[in-house]
Amino acid sequence: MKKVITFGEIMLRLATPNYQRLIQSTNLNANFGGGEANVAVSLSNYGIPTEFVTRLPENDIAEWCISDLRKYNVGTRHIIRGGDRVGIYFLETGAVARASKVVYDRAGSSIAGIQCGMVNWREILKDAQWFHWTGITPALSQGAADACLEAIQIANEMGVPVSCDLNYRKNLWKYGKTASEIMPALVEGCDIILGNEEDAEKVFGIQPEGFDVSHTGGEVDAAAFESVCKQLQTRFPKAKKVIITLRGSINANHNTWGGCLYAGGKLFQSKRYDITHIVDRVGGGDSFMGGLIYGLISYPSDDQKALDFAVAASALKHTIYGDFNLVTVQEVEQLMKGDGSGRVSR
Repeated sequence: MKKVITFGEIMLRLATPNYQRLIQSTNLNANFGGGEANVAVSLSNYGIPTEFVTRLPENDIAEWCISDLRKYNVGTRHIIRGGDRVGIYFLETGAVARASKVVYDRAGSSIAGIQCGMVNWREILKDAQWFHWTGITPALSQGAADACLEAIQIANEMGVPVSCDLNYRKNLWKYGKTASEIMPALVEGCDIILGNEEDAEKVFGIQPEGFDVSHTGGEVDAAAFESVCKQLQTRFPKAKKVIITLRGSINANHNTWGGCLYAGGKLFQSKRYDITHIVDRVGGGDSFMGGLIYGLISYPSDDQKALDFAVAASALKHTIYGDFNLVTVQEVEQLMKGDGSGRVSR
């Protein structure tokens, strides 16, 4: 089976335990995570061969990171080495009315120093069936944006499908360019576009009429986003499918979760999951993307099933600590069939 290639930054994640605030915690739990690496781990768990491409320094933290990826059968042989540091993010998990908080310490990380020509994309993509990137990568530096565009253009030349998660992060765009300046050229080369209820608005100024994410009351109407999908396809005609994740936030521990997929002039809608006791929502969108790529590869003629797999996979991710979604195809399919009882499996 051909591989899925993902490209982006992986970071050391330092999180407070037991809902503690950073100011009160005396110890931090260490894991690794990052949008594109999270997708690669999901796909590896589903039996899809993957390669994660990034740039890491030559030090023990980087070796620890690579070892962690290999533990989950993610390919690392195309990781290039250079630069001085692995980026870090600190996570303070919120509860009820107190929102979670992320503090980045990733300035000057190795991947921010990447340049066009450092990665042999033709060699990497020759055995690929898919290439995935997110809007986080071009936010890191002009060099990272250029390398991402280089990969997309070569994938297009080689006939490799390209997917993107718009993943707008306002706190990352600090090198003098805005997302609206950089992202269009990259998204133009994509076959699959994923975003949440805010990404299209923040990056492209596209929004559903009369929608305010801060006042969802836990319910987000999928039909309201059909116009968003149509506008994205009009602007980026190469995109065959546009997908929106739909999160209704009742509080930090209780969300509703679903999605919609627009393709061929038809809007597909998923069931809505009521996630009442969130363990960790970080990586939820990445777990959706990993499930979606698996679904589109495995059920190429059934967009509804691909969407349902993605939503169920990401609903399960909310029950798992850390960035990575450590579930199997069987577990996802069991939830898709309606078995969310959580009974002990013996």
